[in-house]
Amino acid sequence: MTYVLLLLIGLGGGLIGSLVGLGGGIIIVPALLFFSGYFAILNDITPQTAVGTSLLVLIFIGLSSTLSYMKHKTVDYKSGFLFFAGSGPGGLVGAFLNRNLNVDGFSLYFGLFVILTSIILMFQSRIKPIKKETYPITRTFEGKDKTKWVYGYHPATAIILAFVVGLFSGLFGVGGGSLMVPAMIMLFAFPPHVAVATSMLMVFLSSIISSITHISLGNVDWLLALFLVPGAWIGAKLGSFINSKVKSKTVVSLLRIILLVVGIRMVYESIVG
Repeated sequence: MTYVLLLLIGLGGGLIGSLVGLGGGIIIVPALLFFSGYFAILNDITPQTAVGTSLLVLIFIGLSSTLSYMKHKTVDYKSGFLFFAGSGPGGLVGAFLNRNLNVDGFSLYFGLFVILTSIILMFQSRIKPIKKETYPITRTFEGKDKTKWVYGYHPATAIILAFVVGLFSGLFGVGGGSLMVPAMIMLFAFPPHVAVATSMLMVFLSSIISSITHISLGNVDWLLALFLVPGAWIGAKLGSFINSKVKSKTVVSLLRIILLVVGIRMVYESIVG
């Protein structure tokens, strides 16, 4: 039963993470901590282990999603690698900061982060790009409906933003797409589908760096990862397929409600102990 649960957690994380570009850790980490008191195999889960294991799983979610989005030609490779120049070092810093968090502290900060994510998702559909006349780096994308998008950014701004996203990724075991995707749409005028696909490329690359750090710190439970990864891989494939076929407003609406409940619950538990 426990192994089926882990497969389902991985499936849910991969599906949601790939569908809206979140990465999946925002589902996996709280799920592992929540069920830690109900199943023997999860009894030794600490925030550090949950984060380290989640980041290892995110490598496969990011890879699976990126391979799928490559087929739809929505991945901006140059931007993805530039963002990684910031998110990679940020992930290292976050992984080391994670060592100093106890259960209550982690629940409080992670809960607040999840609530922030829910609020961002609430307004993401209303986000409008900040128009600028010129960008140091400019890209053009043509959608399936022949709509042309022109977007761009300043490299320094992109790297600094990606560093902050990577820091949260390494600290909380999330992909960071919850911050990166809205920022790419609002600040850099990315087309939504390109923002999600490129975010997953960044998640894949930065998760490798963060995972290596957490592995060296002994924060990865390999048995849990063994059962989480297959579900996450399949879920990521499903998420990218759904993303290319339908609008994900209904899923996002459901997700933000779930995240809000999870976030409030974690903050409450950290306060009452």
